[in-house]
Amino acid sequence: MAASLVHFVQARRENEMISNQILQNTIDGLHHISKHSLAVIDAEGSILATTFPEVEDYVPAAREFAASPAESQIALGCHFFKVFDDQHLEFIVILQGDDESVFMIGRMASFQIQELMVAYKERFDKDNFIKNLLLDNLLLVDIYNRSKKLHIETNARRVVMVVETAGSEEGDELDRVRSVFSGRSRDFVTAVDERNVVVLKELADDEGYADVERSAEVIIDSFKDRVDKQIRVSYGTIVGELKDASRSYKEAGMALDVGKIFFEDHQVIAYSKLGIGRLIYQLPIPLCKMFIREIFANKSPEDFDEETIVTINKFFENSLNVSETSRQLYIHRNTLVYRLDKLEKATGLDLRVFSDAITFKIALMVVKYMKYMEEQNY
Repeated sequence: MAASLVHFVQARRENEMISNQILQNTIDGLHHISKHSLAVIDAEGSILATTFPEVEDYVPAAREFAASPAESQIALGCHFFKVFDDQHLEFIVILQGDDESVFMIGRMASFQIQELMVAYKERFDKDNFIKNLLLDNLLLVDIYNRSKKLHIETNARRVVMVVETAGSEEGDELDRVRSVFSGRSRDFVTAVDERNVVVLKELADDEGYADVERSAEVIIDSFKDRVDKQIRVSYGTIVGELKDASRSYKEAGMALDVGKIFFEDHQVIAYSKLGIGRLIYQLPIPLCKMFIREIFANKSPEDFDEETIVTINKFFENSLNVSETSRQLYIHRNTLVYRLDKLEKATGLDLRVFSDAITFKIALMVVKYMKYMEEQNY
């Protein structure tokens, strides 16, 4: 019962949003076509949209009309019409004039607003379903029953994309992302929290990760005027059934977090490309600290001088190739060998040996992970 009440209140709020964003445009269009003035008020008499300033003069009559059993009436030289949502009075349409043509225009206006409510409610129901699906709040039987009712295909290839916007004063992130997928009725765009916009994207049989990557780039491009903020897009693996969408969502969420640690320069992060970073991210902090103590004793990679750090990074970039690394660093080969020998004495690890290089690389990533988690007050 409580859940139904919450759903009802949320649906009511959605209808209020229709009033704020759509009703004025709707009656402006009808006014332009019919040349008759219109207004829309709610059941309590609050003016929601109008094309004539003296609408307040008709509010008392509208309140009386709302309390009456009539669905339409003529009063004060105007036609009044009721618009219902599941037998609940939502809006009253006021149309100036009292002849038969005005009555027909009023009926058309009422029908238009009624259809807007139906469409918006359907979108809200789908949006609510997708949110609960992604958050894993639905039983398997509920997924199949509700998807059938909402005409959502259960056996289709899909992937979840998470767009981190971190919120802004403009607050138009959701609309921007929706505009990217506006021509694709099978894609769903919603906001699970105030920081992220989530896209459940359907893929054709011939579409793959390259197409997902391109969609991510288009999303980022839609925010190109936001030079003051970093937009990141992550995505999970492609799933073949709707019930598995929550897994793709969790993967996309992990990709977003891991990407911030190990792929700071990447705006698009794929779960499938996280590599060993995905494993390190799931390690408990105490285990990480113990591992670092075993590798570096009382030292830390942050204690190395800048020259050593640059040398290490370049050596890894060149796949442990001494000649190529010395060439790119503009130093003699023997100088590079001296630096590696010095590092071996300090850590006991020879980066020219593959197993030691792997250990050292993992240690660097673990230190980076620990530092990030500390900054997050984990």
